[in-house]
Amino acid sequence: MSLDSLQGNRTLDILYKAEQGGYGVLAQVCYDAQSVIALVRSAERMASPAMILLFPVTLAYGKGPFLQFCLSIAHQAAVPIAVHLDHATDPEHLELALSLAEEGIAFDSIMVDASHAETDEENIALARPYIERARKYGIAVEVELGRLEGGEAGLRMISDAKLTNQKNADMFMKGTGAVILAPSIGNLHGSYLKPPNFRQDIIRNLRTTFKGRGIPLCLHGTDELPDELFRECIASGMSKFNINSWARDPYLETFTSALQAGRPLPDAIEEATEMFAKVCDRFITLFGSAGKA
Repeated sequence: MSLDSLQGNRTLDILYKAEQGGYGVLAQVCYDAQSVIALVRSAERMASPAMILLFPVTLAYGKGPFLQFCLSIAHQAAVPIAVHLDHATDPEHLELALSLAEEGIAFDSIMVDASHAETDEENIALARPYIERARKYGIAVEVELGRLEGGEAGLRMISDAKLTNQKNADMFMKGTGAVILAPSIGNLHGSYLKPPNFRQDIIRNLRTTFKGRGIPLCLHGTDELPDELFRECIASGMSKFNINSWARDPYLETFTSALQAGRPLPDAIEEATEMFAKVCDRFITLFGSAGKA
């Protein structure tokens, strides 16, 4: 598939610069308008690129008007911010995103997640038709090679993990036509019951395989990870870091506590928004993207 339609794609521009600069990009899951505003606030004050991630359940709830809000606030920000649909696993998720693109309300990027397929070849067969359609609207597509186990709020639960087969990576990316790769390296969605043991060699080998070819790598399953492991993944070649509960949980706790303490609703919203933004500040600093916008 030709890459001509992806020239100037916001997600790819952000990730290519991160890849070249050796830093990571915060891709923060947002469930509501307040968390979107918080991420943009953080990115602007930290002079950092960032990405707004929406789960399909959030898109289904807010549909076109909410996506248009996210695109407007992201694209009008003082720093580069992209809007990404994460883990679109089901046909209805993808059809909604692509039908909105037809109306002129298009994500910068989406994840066509067919990792539930039994084989890499089946994954390709399921993903490629949607990737071809997305390409027509200038939407960059991320895919997952292998399979992560676990689940998060708004995502299906997966119980049988499968590490990325590095030997199939080149064939897989050519077969799907995707331009962002999420590998399975021992990471999982949700809480780690044992200390995480990431296969950094898989990241390094993939980075070598795709060097100079414009295929950034994305890390999923980041709950509870130690800072040093994030740094190690960046050093190995990871560029996009999906973050969820790190900001979500203190945001909700702050909002609830403020209301229980009798704060007026606007004050409670502001306190929670700023808590979310401060967590984003921390990851922007940790990933080395502060001042890179």
